[in-house]
Amino acid sequence: MKYSKEEVLQYVMEDDVKFIRLSFCDVFGRQKNISIMPWELKRAFEYGIAIDASAIDGFGDESNSDLLLHPEPETLMQLPWRPEHGKVVRMFTSISYPDGTPFECDTRAILKKAVQTAQMSGHHFSFGAEQEFYLFKLDENGNPTNETYDNAGYMDLAPEDNGENIRREICLTLEQMGIMPESSHHEEGPGQNEIDFRYSDAMSAADNVLTFQTVVKTVARRNGLYADFTAKPIKDKPGNGFHINMSVKSDDGSDNMKYMIAGVLDKVCDMTAFLNPTENSYERFGHNKAPGYVSWSSGNRSQLVRIPAAIGEYYRAELRSPDPTNNPYLAFALLIYAGLEGIENKTELEASIDFNLYKADKEILNSIKKLPSDLKTACQTAAESDFIKRYIPKNIVDIYCDR
Repeated sequence: MKYSKEEVLQYVMEDDVKFIRLSFCDVFGRQKNISIMPWELKRAFEYGIAIDASAIDGFGDESNSDLLLHPEPETLMQLPWRPEHGKVVRMFTSISYPDGTPFECDTRAILKKAVQTAQMSGHHFSFGAEQEFYLFKLDENGNPTNETYDNAGYMDLAPEDNGENIRREICLTLEQMGIMPESSHHEEGPGQNEIDFRYSDAMSAADNVLTFQTVVKTVARRNGLYADFTAKPIKDKPGNGFHINMSVKSDDGSDNMKYMIAGVLDKVCDMTAFLNPTENSYERFGHNKAPGYVSWSSGNRSQLVRIPAAIGEYYRAELRSPDPTNNPYLAFALLIYAGLEGIENKTELEASIDFNLYKADKEILNSIKKLPSDLKTACQTAAESDFIKRYIPKNIVDIYCDR
């Protein structure tokens, strides 16, 4: 349900809400928040709530430190793991300077602009997220250990699969928050799990990714576990992927899927630094169904983009290179812009590669374009890309590439 400011104010006043969390993320997608009391909410809507941006990576320094958070009422959610009496709710925020100028490193605003750009050109993108994570046990001091929660394998059942009840609790918590998971199961790695989401618009999908990670970490900790979303938590085991399903509908009724895919493939190396932003991200590439080359196919999980078996509204393209450490607002924005350029330029989609790249001869592999093999290469490619310069503010590119 989408709420107005007036409805939020009334809800907070009448439903025993004691804390309002104003949520945002830094340029890398790490979640941040500040809690305000109910009597401060009207001021937050009218003027914003000030924060010290100098303490947040990429948000400024001591000489230019004040930023304002503006809650967006349509994102209101109750946090069901907090007390029933004295409720806690959360809203995502936009960010501005004190003079009202939008903050250029507000990545949620970057996605919002991408969505508006697509809509003005008659195209509407939808996204579905599939995120994997590992569950590790905690030691007696509550710190994560290297011991996985179980040793089960792909889609195993209890009792081998210890994560069954954890996934159920996660899904039920998300449902209480109005987020509808599509499926959940044990993944290939020991203690590794996956939960997939229904298709939604780009803004809702990105917001839900951040909410999902919070819920997973919260539920895991309540059960004496640590949820790890890094790309490669265990060196010789499968990595954690963030498979992004996307589709496009056009106002003129034309089928632009092939142009969208071609646009993404054309620009994927340019955006890899933002899809895979850590050194650890590149340890995952080329192993255990994680792609290493720029290619596509129908149903082939060794490819960068695959077209899953589906029809009608479920017809989509799945990008398999991203991992859960990325900022979903930047990831989805870049995919929209790449898809738009593919559609507008009618970029030709190269022939599909319908064989297993993990078992292909070197001679064949040498003829296929590779994804960047490390973060340094990915950052250099991004810094030199006209595509990235068009859509990502220089401050953010510098923050990603000058680490």
